[in-house]
Amino acid sequence: MITLDQSRTIISATQAKGREMGLKPLSVVVLDAGGNIQAFERADGASPGRFEIARAKAYGAVMLGMGGKAQMARAEAQAYFVNAVNGAFGGLVVPVPGGVLVKRDGVVIGAVGVTGDTSDNDSDAAVAGIAAARLDAEP
Repeated sequence: MITLDQSRTIISATQAKGREMGLKPLSVVVLDAGGNIQAFERADGASPGRFEIARAKAYGAVMLGMGGKAQMARAEAQAYFVNAVNGAFGGLVVPVPGGVLVKRDGVVIGAVGVTGDTSDNDSDAAVAGIAAARLDAEP
């Protein structure tokens, strides 16, 4: 399982990486392996709707067992599949980079969703945050 301390480390390091990269204000959510919210933070200046986007990026990653980059490739190749999945999950999947699986010893223990800048930048910040918690990332 992913702990609250690990979640806080991920969020703090993700926000720090975003500032270092000069990104727009980020919103970061950490979910456990069951898709439940472990922690969330919205930087000053981030729009309030970012929570739902961050959660949906992470939720798609943990529920499908693939990071946002793989989800986007799947959506481009099989849009009907992603539409069906999104219907099954009540519209809670945003299949783009920024949804990153969190693994320990090859086992999925959660996911991180980041939004606020470009999806690729969101993903890079998430990967840095996960690394800071000494966990493995699958973007």
